Amino acid sequence: MKILSGIQPTGSIHIGNYLGAIKQWVELQEKNECIFFIADLHSLTIPYKPEELAKNIIEAAIAHLAAGIDPQKSIFFVQSDIKEHTELCWLLNTVCPVGELQRMTQYKEKTKQFKKNINAGLLVYPVLQAADILLYKAEGVPVGKDQVQHIELARTIARKFNQRFGKVFPEPKALLPKIGAKIMALDNPKQKMSKSLGPQSYISLFEDSKEIKKKIMSAVTDTGKVIKYNPNRKPGISNLLTIYSLFSEKPIKELEKKFKDKGYAYFKKSLTQLLIDSLEPFRKKRKELLSREVFVKETLKVGAKRAQPIAESTIHETRAKMGLA
Repeated sequence: MKILSGIQPTGSIHIGNYLGAIKQWVELQEKNECIFFIADLHSLTIPYKPEELAKNIIEAAIAHLAAGIDPQKSIFFVQSDIKEHTELCWLLNTVCPVGELQRMTQYKEKTKQFKKNINAGLLVYPVLQAADILLYKAEGVPVGKDQVQHIELARTIARKFNQRFGKVFPEPKALLPKIGAKIMALDNPKQKMSKSLGPQSYISLFEDSKEIKKKIMSAVTDTGKVIKYNPNRKPGISNLLTIYSLFSEKPIKELEKKFKDKGYAYFKKSLTQLLIDSLEPFRKKRKELLSREVFVKETLKVGAKRAQPIAESTIHETRAKMGLA
């Protein structure tokens, strides 16, 4: 299967990002044709500092390489290095209904969050995302639950284009992890883990052991001491069980038995050690890559060279179908 996904260069990656997306990417690249990119064009829709963008792109690349993206197995590049992303976005804008964009949950949330910066890019963001996917004729897109609506729009756009101009694009499917598609905040398990909620809500993929211990031991749990998975009645411990299960690769049922009658404190200590051990290889790899920035930049350039002919071919075909060739 041809797989595609991207992530914005917006600071440190937390374990929610890793479990909800990157872990899936690493597994998918073993048996599929994978294309992954740094979505820098998407990041322009919210307030940012131009002088920090280039640095953030490199840091995002380093983070993903450290987390297991293999540029020998996958095509890995920076979105803005391939101009066809924006060209296809404009072409798809002409077939995407405005009503569909106005219904997007993320658009509604972003306009509330950035009331002083409601730009057109926020509205057409999902069209650029559709262009990212359709440009490489991707069949599967590994995403978290919050992005499923955007993938459905990409399917709608592909279908409308094919009906109007002739078959060019496959209709992509969202690929969700079986569990962990939505990791919740440590200090508020009713909200999705996010850097915007503050440092106590998440654990960075490269967090040091002292901070990991501090954050896990102070993570919100629930009344009672029974280690039981029940997201509705016990959201705190259920979230921690999900994290434990995904990093240990052990079923939640097995963990419930293992920690039966042990209490929250014992469970949290065990989870702390698991996270320290699991994240250590990522910290080491990141430290190595930070001293090899030239290598990282060259890796992204090579990825762009591999992506370019695929993008050019799709644009040529699209233009021909639309009468622009």
